[in-house]
Amino acid sequence: MATKAPGADPPETVDLRRLRSAAAGCRGCDLYRDATQTVFGEGPRGAEVMVVGEQPGDQEDQAGAPFVGPAGRLLDRALDEAGFDRRKIYVTNAVKHFKFKRDERGKRRIHKTPSKTEIVACRPWLRAELSAVHPDLLIFLGATAAKALLGDDFRITRSRGERIELPEFATTAVTTVHPSAVLRAPDRDEAYQAFVADLVVARGTR
Repeated sequence: MATKAPGADPPETVDLRRLRSAAAGCRGCDLYRDATQTVFGEGPRGAEVMVVGEQPGDQEDQAGAPFVGPAGRLLDRALDEAGFDRRKIYVTNAVKHFKFKRDERGKRRIHKTPSKTEIVACRPWLRAELSAVHPDLLIFLGATAAKALLGDDFRITRSRGERIELPEFATTAVTTVHPSAVLRAPDRDEAYQAFVADLVVARGTR
């Protein structure tokens, strides 16, 4: 039986190593029960750019690192084409555990979108990462990532590519689609070029 999520409780620190260590034992929601491990963010403290996705996928859950699967490789390529230095970017997810369901044969783990409760429960980790990294620019990948900080009323179809000021964190945010949506698009080339165009716009806000 599912328990009521108490929410994450990060230590009061801007030390990313301490935050990562603490997140490894997070029981803020029930997703930890089935996931292999916590997948915390990675990148340099003091990075000028932070990229926020939805949640780790199957390969990220196994590796313990964000954006190492097909969507991550597409993101790396798009960031490079848009003029970013991927090595200087901090990447993370709004939710730190992989949420999935099994296929009919029980072998494949199929992605499930995190619930509002799970996003809210995990939000303190994202806020702690923001306080530690203090980026000049936030790039949200997909609606779930954006809603984690911008609220439930956010609509990517309405605000994609727009500059959004977040005075609480002294940063600017731009939202685009998640790279997995590009991989699923009927016209992948067109979707990819639009994705890169959004990243170029984001780069221009710095």
